[in-house]
Amino acid sequence: MRIFGFAGYSGSGKTTLIEQLIPRFVLRGLRVSLIKHAHHRFDVDKPGKDSYRHREAGASEVLITSDQRWVLMHELRDEPEPSLHEQLRRVSPCDLLLVEGYKHAPIHKLEVHRPALGKPLLHPEDPNIVAVATDAPIDTRLPLLDLNRPDDIAEFIIVHLNLVHEPGIAVLR
Repeated sequence: MRIFGFAGYSGSGKTTLIEQLIPRFVLRGLRVSLIKHAHHRFDVDKPGKDSYRHREAGASEVLITSDQRWVLMHELRDEPEPSLHEQLRRVSPCDLLLVEGYKHAPIHKLEVHRPALGKPLLHPEDPNIVAVATDAPIDTRLPLLDLNRPDDIAEFIIVHLNLVHEPGIAVLR
């Protein structure tokens, strides 16, 4: 499993870019998964649903399954937040695992940067950033990718990770 991350400030376009990249990787025959780190309280469950009621009653984990999908919800209940490394062990095998967030994780990542946001660049302080995708010229020693050209960004990631698709099979070199 190859892991590649995306780092950038809120509003930079990380989620939109990843949404554009996933189908490009899938079309190359790669099985793609994603870990998204949220910095705020979130819930994928709805009040009133059985699973919500069970969690609220104190269940540590609730697994919901159907013929279309399954989801496992785990309540931390005052436990520390798991690290990215710990979460990686929970992901099913795949060819490419994309990671959104975990800005400081020691994984190769693409910085998504929009100068119009007025935020500083991350890569001068992070040796794990291997390229920058942006919508305006910036001064950097790293490869500079056009944020509006997702085909080029997908190709960069595939080459960087040495991921090659051959008919019917995803090959990791």
